Amino acid sequence: MKEKIKQYLEEINSFSADNAEQLEQFRIKYLSKKGIITELFSEIKNVDKEYRKEIGLLLNELKKSSQEKINLLKQKFEISQEKGKSDLDLTLPADFVQLGSRHPLSIVRNEINKIFSRIGFTIAEGPEIEDDWHNFTALNFPEEHPARDMQDTFFIEKNPDIALRTHTSSVQIRVMENNKPPIRSIFPGRVFRNEAISARAHCIFHQVEGLYIDKNVSFADLKQTLYYFAKELFGEDTKTRFRPSYFPFTEPSAEMDISCNICGGSGCNICKYTGWVEILGCGMVDPNVLENCNIDSKEYTGFAFGMGIERITMLKYQIKDLRLFFENDIRFLKQFEGAI
Repeated sequence: MKEKIKQYLEEINSFSADNAEQLEQFRIKYLSKKGIITELFSEIKNVDKEYRKEIGLLLNELKKSSQEKINLLKQKFEISQEKGKSDLDLTLPADFVQLGSRHPLSIVRNEINKIFSRIGFTIAEGPEIEDDWHNFTALNFPEEHPARDMQDTFFIEKNPDIALRTHTSSVQIRVMENNKPPIRSIFPGRVFRNEAISARAHCIFHQVEGLYIDKNVSFADLKQTLYYFAKELFGEDTKTRFRPSYFPFTEPSAEMDISCNICGGSGCNICKYTGWVEILGCGMVDPNVLENCNIDSKEYTGFAFGMGIERITMLKYQIKDLRLFFENDIRFLKQFEGAI
């Protein structure tokens, strides 16, 4: 009996299976109701009493060894099956990764930069978080101006003198403080205002502002510069007009309109059914602003202008909803793959 058990134990320890079917045959051979171990347990009654305990222990060890072998091989097969599984259906056509493209706002911003660079304007940038001096006071904003109110500007709660800049005019102040005339620069960047989001407005948008300071700069210089810009960006057939306006930092001030190229002048929601769209504000730099930046207003004059890149982009590409610029919809962005 001992020799039989020893022989079976050696067979169990040396057993290996290539598949689950072989393993099942091994289980039936040793552990089924009619298997070897069951038969050996039934024969224990024929063993002398003095050896029954020893034989019983050996049989238990044999049964334990066979069960451990089955469990080990079963686990091995399960791991192998998991490695072979894949969520990919290799029979499906390849799913090509869609490449990104330039955002329309970036395309138009670069084009505006190039237009003004061709006539001698340099590019300057500044911080998006500004202090009161650069964002309001140096630009001649009076204390009671609505732009200083919470409903128009995002102020930093811990310091009411610090806010997210409401225009890139703050960069004009920084450039005038640190450079002597002549100054001829544009200032592209992101700005923030506390406005309700709609098809025509957003709380985050982008601007390009310009500044020219030198001796004998006139309003005629301003108009010719902006005529050139409008025709370069929108085409030779673009019509323009100037309307008197008011800005704290320029005097006199004006707003410049171009003929709406979305509706062709017949009227739409972008031009408010007038056939004209305002694209920028402009004017001669107020002498107070020059003096705030230590520039002699009796010797130097200058003009400034500012425009929203979103508005320009909507006109150029005939986009009717400003919110599309911020949704990152690939169907919308793919339309600009061929744009320069």
